[in-house]
Amino acid sequence: MERYLLGLDVGTSSLKTAIIDENGNMIGKSMEEYDEPLNLPAGWQEISADSIWHAIMSGMKRMICDGGIDPSKIAGIGISCLCPGLVALGENGEVLHNPIIYSDRRSVEEAEIIKQTVGEDYLFYITANRCMSGAMSGTSMLWIKRHRPEIYEKTRYFGHINTMIGGWLTGKYAMDYSNASYTSMFETRGGLKWSAELANRIGIDPRKLPPLMSSEEVLGGLCNPEFIKLGVPEGTPVVIGGGDTACASLAAGIVSNGDVCESVGTTNVLTVCVDQPNFSPSNINRCHVVKGTWIYQGAMSHAGGSLRWFRDEFCMDLAAQAKETGEDVFDLMTAAAGKSAPGANGVVFLPYMMGERSPIWDSDARGVFFGMSLNNNRGDLIRAILEAAGYGTRQLKEIAEGLTGLEIQHFSSMGGGARSRIWSQIKADIIGVDIDVLDMNDMAPVGAALLGGVGAGIYKDTIEASSRIERKIYRHVSGSRRNTEVYDRRYEVYKELYPRIRDLFPLCI
Repeated sequence: MERYLLGLDVGTSSLKTAIIDENGNMIGKSMEEYDEPLNLPAGWQEISADSIWHAIMSGMKRMICDGGIDPSKIAGIGISCLCPGLVALGENGEVLHNPIIYSDRRSVEEAEIIKQTVGEDYLFYITANRCMSGAMSGTSMLWIKRHRPEIYEKTRYFGHINTMIGGWLTGKYAMDYSNASYTSMFETRGGLKWSAELANRIGIDPRKLPPLMSSEEVLGGLCNPEFIKLGVPEGTPVVIGGGDTACASLAAGIVSNGDVCESVGTTNVLTVCVDQPNFSPSNINRCHVVKGTWIYQGAMSHAGGSLRWFRDEFCMDLAAQAKETGEDVFDLMTAAAGKSAPGANGVVFLPYMMGERSPIWDSDARGVFFGMSLNNNRGDLIRAILEAAGYGTRQLKEIAEGLTGLEIQHFSSMGGGARSRIWSQIKADIIGVDIDVLDMNDMAPVGAALLGGVGAGIYKDTIEASSRIERKIYRHVSGSRRNTEVYDRRYEVYKELYPRIRDLFPLCI
């Protein structure tokens, strides 16, 4: 009988679902936006657990009912999720606190406590990561302990979003290594276990940390009655899966030392696969979902988010035009940017809209349009946002090259933003590389489905699973030297701008 694999991917604003066959062909996919955002204090970022479950069920019903997919053929299920998304789970799996996501800034004080208590160098030595509010979920755990002690006491497990979903589907709980890398309590460099020492020094009971599993390991068999009622076979193997970028990288073929890709969405992430745990504190570093490898991730938290913000606040007319004509509002925006000269007529943008992770690790950093004059227009500002992603990626590329000794001349790119011809060309020109834009926007749920296939015994391992995906190139973009001089000058401004003004950011908060 033909067998299908199901991948669930929890993103920042939507839930994406993919069903593939065992040869890697797409059978069906869906995207469900969450309900209205939670009403939270400034700087707090959460996702409603109820909204996530509603989106999962809506996506499944859409594919089964509207897409005509036979759910009885699903032989394995995998989970992908944004990371971190810290959730407190009670004794019976009840959600005691909605997932607190990576851009949350409520635990700035807790991050400082961890750095002072543990020591930044020692923390990096054990975990391969720096500590920052929200970006490492240990800060959110400590915030709950200090500010919501009643929740802390009732918490059975502090998990990430895949812990929660895995529990919903199987009644069992775990966390994979790629997610655990972003907790400030995991031995990322090679121990691949919880550090009871770090947990105790931070003040978190190690018994509240869930069991650890590799990403393709089966958490349990499906026992969720709502899923079973849809026709998915009871007992279907569910694997714990991994972080979204790690899952997407698996689907994109980033499985060996020196493989590089970029993902373009709300965040803009440059991912480099390595087979030795040598790390830079400028990057986010994690275990890959491929055994025996790690990935460096240069993650710009709000590159795409900045463009969405500008759309919502300053391009209402373009949004109305797009609605009337059926065009994509982002295409209209990038067309306006295309009329602006390279270098955005003197404007340089810092995309640190809600703080930034790599490479500056500063919760207080904020967005900046620098160099504006009365000669600038809206198209210049849009182009400055697009160029900022190029400058930031170039900076992260140079950090990775210095660490690995590799020269990165080419990488693949995926995600909705990658399909913009203008944006991809701007990046290729600024970075000085060739970019192959893959003809698949949503790779994370596909990667999760592949992991489900390994757990179900359909594939021998993650390498075989990854090899089943046919990666068609949507567009090849060659880096041009035509605008090198102006881009080099603006890049120097981009790199110098944050260090010169960083002391002013706390005064704006």
